[in-house]
Amino acid sequence: MFHRVIQLLKDCNQCGKCCIKYGDGGIEASVDDIEMWEIFRPHIYQYVIKNKIWFNPKTGEQLTQCPFLEKMPEQLPSGQVKYTCAIYEDRPEDCRQYPSSITEMVRDQCEMIETIDLTHPKKAQIKLDTLMNDSHSKYD
Repeated sequence: MFHRVIQLLKDCNQCGKCCIKYGDGGIEASVDDIEMWEIFRPHIYQYVIKNKIWFNPKTGEQLTQCPFLEKMPEQLPSGQVKYTCAIYEDRPEDCRQYPSSITEMVRDQCEMIETIDLTHPKKAQIKLDTLMNDSHSKYD
């Protein structure tokens, strides 16, 4: 008897949608993040005002995009742009926790979602939880 393996969630393709959507101050950094940046990462801390993130250090104005989101120079043959995070190891807590649910991924048009995920949302959520637990353990 053969069992069909259901492949859920694609690997992240670095489309940048999540960073672009939330990089305008729509995310928060924890007090621990901010304290660590102040002491060890002043190049990040300079973008913090009153414990809120991503402000222009010269003008104090809220930025419309995360200052650490970088477009990768090489393009894919499809023309798709890929992004990287210049502070990945030190990124804010909200970034480390994203995505937290399949619903959130659908809402944000995350490109990791497969059609099968929409028909098996509980299984997809279990896979996402496993992926995120693995991701979080790298930073604990």
